[in-house]
Amino acid sequence: MSEKSDPLANWFVAHTTSGHEVRVAETLRQRIETMNLTDKVYELMVPTQDRVVIRSGKKATIKEKIFPGYLLVKMVLTDETWLAVRTTPGITGFVGSGKTPTPLSEIEIANIQKFVSAPAKRFKTRFSKGEAVKVSDGPFTDFLGTIDEIDEEKGKVKVLVSIFGRETPVELDLLQIAKV
Repeated sequence: MSEKSDPLANWFVAHTTSGHEVRVAETLRQRIETMNLTDKVYELMVPTQDRVVIRSGKKATIKEKIFPGYLLVKMVLTDETWLAVRTTPGITGFVGSGKTPTPLSEIEIANIQKFVSAPAKRFKTRFSKGEAVKVSDGPFTDFLGTIDEIDEEKGKVKVLVSIFGRETPVELDLLQIAKV
């Protein structure tokens, strides 16, 4: 695809088969090169953001799709480019009214790019408020409790633990608890 873009180029949103966005983008990239449309289709983007998750008690950073089922395409809209994108396997259509795709505004694209480039700062957890958990590490090891609050930004939870027959809130790291 071309490094320089045409001032007439806009960003469009294509519907894809959910979960296959990256594969569809690669297929489209190959089609664009094969059909010699690199001077009209400039960029493909599957917006993702780094997300901290906890798997098997360990922190891991994953790339999470911001818009599952969508692919952003920067191109000059012509019948030829529309057909090339529209008939790519895995693409089910464009976002827009009727048969005409609606371009994204520069502000929308700037916001998406800012969001994509933001550092990973949230924990994705499988725990929910009110869930019974067991403390697996720290001074309250083997205590049972109930989740009262979850702070995904910091990766912390407030668990109500029964100490001397009284519910006491204890702040713990997400890595210090396990499902019962």
